[in-house]
Amino acid sequence: MSPASQSTAALPEAAVRSGWLYGFIGVLIFSGSLPATRIAVLQLDPLFVTFVRAAAAGLLGLGLLIAMSERRPSRTDLGGLLVVAAGVVVGFPLFSAIALRHITSARGLVYLGLLPLSTAVFGVLRARERPKPALWVFALVGAGIEVGYALAHGAGGSSSLGDALMLAAIIAAGLGYAEGAHLSRRMGGWQVISWALVLSLPVMIPLAVVCSPPGWLNSDGRTLMALAYVSLFSMLIGFIFWYRGLALGGIAAVGQLQLVQPFLGFIWSAWLLREHIEPALLVVCAAVLLCVAGARRFAR
Repeated sequence: MSPASQSTAALPEAAVRSGWLYGFIGVLIFSGSLPATRIAVLQLDPLFVTFVRAAAAGLLGLGLLIAMSERRPSRTDLGGLLVVAAGVVVGFPLFSAIALRHITSARGLVYLGLLPLSTAVFGVLRARERPKPALWVFALVGAGIEVGYALAHGAGGSSSLGDALMLAAIIAAGLGYAEGAHLSRRMGGWQVISWALVLSLPVMIPLAVVCSPPGWLNSDGRTLMALAYVSLFSMLIGFIFWYRGLALGGIAAVGQLQLVQPFLGFIWSAWLLREHIEPALLVVCAAVLLCVAGARRFAR
């Protein structure tokens, strides 16, 4: 029996505490993704950043699968793995990278407050659950806050495009997370992300080569470090800690750690990018987090 299929109640308290620790490390790693992506796309094309990070992480994932002598996924799991790849290997990185050409990473981080809700919605659709009506009330209120903020602050055209792309990124990530969680019950979390990355390699490697700008290896060290971060940590290592935490501490419980991700990301943005954090941005983020927390309270 895999860890993901075990009951949280059957696990010792020490294992549950470890799950929270692993989950927090995963969220901490993910919280640096948007600021690092913002740094990378200031000099490099968003398409190249998307493709090269997936290609690099896919090669690492392939090495991990070979080192651990993992068997190939069954044919019935291939469709789900392709959905995971479309959502978290291509969709979220691509949409967010393009969005960050038009908006700051701090502004993009507001939308991460919707990520737990997006995941829950696709989980409901995937598992055909029947949550209480209160969940949808919180969902609509949270969405209304986001749309209202976007309309009030995105009238410049380019920022409206950035807001729309970030919303698309959250939808793609929610779909990929929900499908990945469904598959991890049979395969294990790190195996799911590794196989999703490997399946994307035949497409990602050629696209990375075609889209590679001349002399990109001569970019400044800050840009290359950001690219390395999103390739190694955001695409692979973060998922290893994240799914390990979900398996040990429980998906419903540890999953709520995602709610602190925007605030952690704000700290990254202020430190690395010297971005000014408007008080209104923090208020919006806090309101959305309250809505998502309420929705998750009634998710079962």
